[in-house]
Amino acid sequence: MSTPDLPQTGAAVKAADRAHVFHSWSAQALIDPLAVAGADGAYFWDYDGNRYLDFTSGLVFTNIGYQHPKVVAAIQEQAGRLATFAPAFAVDVRSEAARLIAERTPGDLDKIFFTNGGAEAVENAVRMARLHTGRPKVLSAYRSYHGATSTAINLTGDPRRWASDTASAGVVHFWAPFLYRSPFYAGNEAQECERALAHLESTIAFEGPHTIAAIILETVPGTAGIMPPPPGYLAGVREICDRHGIVFILDEVMSGFGRTGRWFAADHYDVVPDLLTFAKGVNSGYVPLGGVAISAGIAATFDHRPYPGGLTYSGHPLACAAAVATLQVMAEERVVERADTLGEQVLGPGLRALAERHPSVGEVRGLGAFWALDLVRDRETREPLVPYNATGEANAPMAAFAAACKKNGLWPFVNMNRTHVVPACTLTEAEAKEGLAALDAALSVADKHTA
Repeated sequence: MSTPDLPQTGAAVKAADRAHVFHSWSAQALIDPLAVAGADGAYFWDYDGNRYLDFTSGLVFTNIGYQHPKVVAAIQEQAGRLATFAPAFAVDVRSEAARLIAERTPGDLDKIFFTNGGAEAVENAVRMARLHTGRPKVLSAYRSYHGATSTAINLTGDPRRWASDTASAGVVHFWAPFLYRSPFYAGNEAQECERALAHLESTIAFEGPHTIAAIILETVPGTAGIMPPPPGYLAGVREICDRHGIVFILDEVMSGFGRTGRWFAADHYDVVPDLLTFAKGVNSGYVPLGGVAISAGIAATFDHRPYPGGLTYSGHPLACAAAVATLQVMAEERVVERADTLGEQVLGPGLRALAERHPSVGEVRGLGAFWALDLVRDRETREPLVPYNATGEANAPMAAFAAACKKNGLWPFVNMNRTHVVPACTLTEAEAKEGLAALDAALSVADKHTA
């Protein structure tokens, strides 16, 4: 509950924010950021005493929840012992973080290049692929997000790319499989997989295989809609890459470290990429950290040839300490297994039950603690509840849905015509049911805009 001075403190926090903080992806005069007073586990609260169940886990990164005491203690201990050190040196906590990550990555991805986040991981993975192959082009999918730095934003396949797309980064986009809104007129997953692979083969043929350094895919696309690929697709891409000498990069920035009920989403599909990018869940976002896990073949390229890339804070001791503690917590508390059970036994069945009651839910898809509801005006035509990239009045139905969620104590992840259900992987069954009840009430608001 709030005390008399807390609302006043919240107002001061918000005033300072509005005076000095420039927010990402926002028209600055049109936003009203919530002043956050604290967070714990799956919840956060404001200065007015309003408490929210966080179904966004930050930006899909607090995989072990907020303020885990063991991770907080590890950061404090590391700060007292060695708060920072340059990346060219061997530092115990940096080496241990790399070892623990490599222990969990698929196949021979045993060398770790540390970055400050996911976009920088993608930048460096692409640079490695181009230098390894001597080729300029990179293929990426529409309906994807890979970050907002120069190369990463060109790779991105959603509207956030448009303002910064120079069309000169050597990027070629193609359609990845998505049966619910299939670009291939497929009737089932097998057809979608076959036709998507044929489309990719054709794109490669017309671009020239000898010009293509890499294909990058989100193992399970995240912000673009949480679309698990059909069986056989990623294995098919792996075979195409092997045949043409193309580096296969999987972006696991969002889907990695337990989010899908496996350490990495690639583990669901029995596929090993040449490079794998990560961030977010590696230390639950407690201190910024990302990286690239590198195969033996690509690492060998730089055995006697300097790699032309680096960051001042690569492998920062505080970030690495948070990673070591997070990975230990995940093992001790069986967080990956808990996320798998959460998806199989609670979220999946619960969301499908909501779909049966609400005509605004066109499709439920996901796994682990990684789900999306595709909201529609008409289930038969699959017309989205709001137009693609809608803003202002055109986006009113989704804005009303989000407001209803917040009124019921749920903080939702809303993007275009979808709401994503991406809570902490440690969410309890009781907390999940609390969130599902809030979604149930909010979907009644969305239902008012259906045909």
